[in-house]
Amino acid sequence: MRLGRADESETPAFRHYDDVATQSAALVIRSYSSSFGLASRLLAPAIRRDVHNIYALVRLADEIVDAPRPDQSVAQRRRALDALGDDVAAALAAGWSTNLVVHAFARTARRTGIDAALVDPFFTSMRADLDCTVHDEDSLADYIYGSAEVVGLMCVHAFLADQPHRKARYDQLAPGARRLGAAFQKINFLRDLAQDDHDLGRRYLIGLDADHPSDDAWKRWLDDIDADLVAAAQAIPLLPSGTRVAVCTAHDLFAELARRLRATPPQVACRSRVRVSAPTKARIAAVAAARRGVPSTAGSRA
Repeated sequence: MRLGRADESETPAFRHYDDVATQSAALVIRSYSSSFGLASRLLAPAIRRDVHNIYALVRLADEIVDAPRPDQSVAQRRRALDALGDDVAAALAAGWSTNLVVHAFARTARRTGIDAALVDPFFTSMRADLDCTVHDEDSLADYIYGSAEVVGLMCVHAFLADQPHRKARYDQLAPGARRLGAAFQKINFLRDLAQDDHDLGRRYLIGLDADHPSDDAWKRWLDDIDADLVAAAQAIPLLPSGTRVAVCTAHDLFAELARRLRATPPQVACRSRVRVSAPTKARIAAVAAARRGVPSTAGSRA
């Protein structure tokens, strides 16, 4: 069966499919993340497209492990996640997929140099969410690397896709990207402490019990986050100029969340998710633009 296309004589059919895949990825970030959506709008269009394509795949995998269908077993979720991983691997090799989100990701990955060295650890961490309920130091470090740090590294590939001396600049930027991704993940662990424990049966942060969170452990994790944010801030001025304001905005949004988490007793934060309002997000973005992407390094102690 062949469906007619009004513009078929003007645009090759595969280009139309590529465009629909890109639009699908953009819809995912608009629907799921106001913070990253705001920051990504400050990127140049081509880089924004690639970041959306990366985020959409990450979100799709996260939905499989964190938002199962009613009566869906862990074994069924594992099969769905494995199928997604196989689809991504095939798309990286072939350059296309029947899954629109995977297709969009594969186009970005092949163009920017994202390969299995980053994709495989991501899926390893997603699988850990189906098996591991309580983390120790080693498993948590591995989990954060695969679930968050590699996403930052993928974004660096997107930022540098059209830049000279890509390998040298990637090596220079990679440590800061990893620290920023780790900070984002740890902040969300604190924000979702009760939900992760009570709804998903997971304990990520060592020393923190969602029912009786320790003030000292809460502070130690925020100190750790501050150190990540300060280290990440030092790398932002080294980014390509067209990406600094966006990354600075994301950095400062999460620094604001960290400040609010420090100002909120952990027992209260566990009952009500700490958030930043839309007007405050807009103000943070405006300040980042005025500073030309030079981030605040004060951390949550300010």
